[in-house]
Parts: sequence; C-alpha cells; structure tokens
Amino acid sequence: MTVIAMSRTEIDRMSVLQDLAAGRIKITEAAMLMRLGRRQVFRLAKAYHQRGPAALVSRRRGRPSNRSYPADLHDTAVAIIRERYADFGPTLAAEKLAELHDICLARETVRQWMIAAGLWKDRRARLKPVHQPRYRRECLGELIQIDGSEHWWFEGRGPQCTLLVYVDDATSRLMHLQFVESESTFDYFAATRTYLERHGKPVAFYSDKHGVFRVNKKDAVRGDGMTQFGRALHALNIDIICANSSQAKGRVERANGTLQDRLVKEMRLCGIDTIAAGNAFLPAFMEKYNARFAKAPFDDRDVHRPLAGHDDLDDAFAWKEERTLSVNLTLQYDQVLFILEATTIARSLARKRVTVIDYPDGRLAIRHNGVDLPYRTFDKRPQVNQAAIIENKRLGPILAYIAEQQKNLDMSRSAKAPRRRGQKNHMFKVG
Repeated sequence: MTVIAMSRTEIDRMSVLQDLAAGRIKITEAAMLMRLGRRQVFRLAKAYHQRGPAALVSRRRGRPSNRSYPADLHDTAVAIIRERYADFGPTLAAEKLAELHDICLARETVRQWMIAAGLWKDRRARLKPVHQPRYRRECLGELIQIDGSEHWWFEGRGPQCTLLVYVDDATSRLMHLQFVESESTFDYFAATRTYLERHGKPVAFYSDKHGVFRVNKKDAVRGDGMTQFGRALHALNIDIICANSSQAKGRVERANGTLQDRLVKEMRLCGIDTIAAGNAFLPAFMEKYNARFAKAPFDDRDVHRPLAGHDDLDDAFAWKEERTLSVNLTLQYDQVLFILEATTIARSLARKRVTVIDYPDGRLAIRHNGVDLPYRTFDKRPQVNQAAIIENKRLGPILAYIAEQQKNLDMSRSAKAPRRRGQKNHMFKVG
C-alpha cells in the first residue's frame, strides 16, 4: 500500500475531479471551484484519470527550491558565524559577512540559518519565563520578607542612604522600617534586634541572595556555610530563606516601589533631611501605610514567638570570627594585634582556635569554650587597605569616607608645602 502525502489544496482538487468524472458537475463549475482555467482543468482531469491521486502532487515536493543558496555557501557561512560571530545577532552577522568575507546574504536568511544551527533563538523562544503567583502565607509572622532599598530618600536635602524594609507575607503589613547608611551586616543586626524586641521571633525571614544572607563564593571551603546574619538567626531558632528571583519576593519589592513614591513625598512635606529625623518619622508613617494597604490574613493567629530567657541578643547579634592563637599568645583582628594575659588557661591554648566577638557597641571579647580570656592591645595599625573588596551596596558610604580622608590628607599636605617668600594662595596657576 502506497501512502501519498497531499496538501489541503490538492485534496480539495481531487474531490472536485471525482465529481467531474462522475458527471455531477460540469467543466465550468469545476474551473470555478478550483479557481483554474478550463484548459488547466482538462489537463488535471486527464492526468488524474491516467495516474490517479499521484498526478495532483507537485513534482517539486521534497526537492530544494530553485531560489535556494548552494549547500556549500550555507555550510561556509554557518561555519564562519559559529567561529567568529556566535554571539552576534542576525543583522550584525549579515553585515560582517558582507563586509569582511564578501558573502552577501539577506538578514532573514542569516536569521533562519542561525536558528537552524542553534546559534539564535526566535522571539518566542527568548520570552522571559512566566512567574506564577503564589498564595500568601496564612498567619502573621509566618514569613517576613526583608530587603534593603538604596535610594535618594531625602532627595537633594540629604545623603543617599538605604531603607531596610520588613514586610509580612500574609498581610503585606510593614513590620519594621529603618534608615541606615548602607546595607551591611551590623545594620541588619540592629534592625532585626529592634524587630524581635517589638514583635517577637517569626518562623522565617525571606530575603534575596545578598552576601549578608548567603555565602556566594563558589570556592568557599572554610566555615560552616553560614553568614554572620545566618548564624545569628540560627542561634535564635529562626530560619532564613533566600528567594531565587526578585519576583519571588514580590511583596517587599512592590512595597519598595510604593515607599520610594509616598515616603519620599511625605518626608519632603515635613522637611526631613537626615537619617535620624527619618527614623523618628517612620513609626507614624507605618501606621498610616498599614491602615491603607494591609490585608486581612487567612488565619487570625499571630505565630510570632516571644523571646525566651536563654535568647541572648547581645551575643547573637555580634560579629564572630575564629583566630589561631600563636605560641606568643597573640592574634590579629581588624588590623589590631592583641596579646592574651599569660594565665593558665591562655598558656594551654597556644596554636588553638579562639573566637573573637565584636559587639555592635564597640566592645570586643576573646572567648574559648564560653570563657572570656583577658587581653590587651599590643599594636594598632590604622591603615587603608588598597584594593579592598567592598560589597556593591556599601560602595556609596565607602567612597564618601575615602573622599573625606583624601580631602583631609590633601589639606595637611598643602599646609606643610614650602612656599616662596610672598607667595599667596591665589597666585597658583591652573591649566
């Protein structure tokens, strides 16, 4: 049994020719139905009578087009694009083929060849994935979305700073707002401590992949895989979850957009131009915002847990790093050399690991197995670390600090610079 592939037009013509052969229609009606001339209808009817349905199939089917490019030209062009222009778009690739290789092809031809070779995707394939909405959590305090929004909050009246935003997923309520200079670990320590003292401990915080919340170094082999902020939450039995995309934590992202509009204008009306004045203004603003935008939860329970007696916030929200004690009972931390008092416990810890605890209020402790070890500062080396690695969201305050230090240094150098007798400041020529 032979299978013949036919198009819809060819199948329709076969039906008309069958009716014509059976005498159900005349030649004029057949020509009208097939939209062909009488002579063409006679020719098709004769061929159909002699060879059957195969006579209606185009003989060009399965063969290359008469207007197609030679196969060797196709292979040459694709090879050049793959080797030199793999990341080019079809338009630019076609221009370079004509300019540098004397191969003149239409842009659409190059596009089709690149798609077939897997070097380009059409518009539909390049569409962004659709992020399906998810339901809110049921209870207040079940999931708190947190984020830092760097913005000119005081417009031109004050410095650029960051607003730390805590939003409840179940209700979209603003749980806590705090202006800080930068999105740093110590700033999150202070803001989260205020949150816990006011509301209690939530089930989990939901954040982005910022370095405060997640270890982003691929080659990190030391440590327990936790950041300082993650360690603090673990000590308080609070989970931290990192979202895979900004759309996943849409509540806090949309809140940031609303705050950058409404909060900025409200502070403009009140003439607020400092971080301290902004933080004093935030509680009243939050109350109005929540009355306007907060939603009712599916479940009226508040799952925040009260702080327990064993929850030591001072110890949890402190920066902790381990150091190896030398045989001379010394260690270095933050460009400062410390020496431990030669007690019996300290002598037994030579070449062992101790923990340096840096509290947000400036206090410092050196501890081993829960015992604080007495120490003294042996050598302090305040210097600027050239080519230091700085988090992107801390770049603004760091640059402002560096500029201030450079200004002070330039002033001190100019004051010490030798001058000719009678020379005035305005006599220096510039340009």
